Amino acid sequence: MPDGPVRLLLIEDEALNRALVRATLARADDVRLRDAELVEAPTIAEGRSAIETSRFDVLLLDVRLPDGNGLELAAGLPERRPLIVALTASVVPSPRELAAQAGCDAFLEKPFQPRELQGVLTRLLDGVTAA
Repeated sequence: MPDGPVRLLLIEDEALNRALVRATLARADDVRLRDAELVEAPTIAEGRSAIETSRFDVLLLDVRLPDGNGLELAAGLPERRPLIVALTASVVPSPRELAAQAGCDAFLEKPFQPRELQGVLTRLLDGVTAA
């Protein structure tokens, strides 16, 4: 994992969900999460731009965004990519399987509890995939 603070990119269009992630990280038991640098992008286009210009350790990726499908973004990332946690409230069949097929390392169904997000992130940072 990283030498400095963990860098997370959150691609999520809903302001309330972005606020929940910020609050969850700020109150996390794991110091790596509390000290993490969080970059937020409300669209796939802004998220893609951030990925192209910066290094991230973890990508928290909403599946349904106004400008496209987050799983398509995940599937198109190069091999040297951040760990990816798919976030969805979608009612599509088998969202967990679709996320895994797109290369996601973990999956959380919205609404999720702060402890669930903390647990997934901690396991990923410890090197244990959760998908």
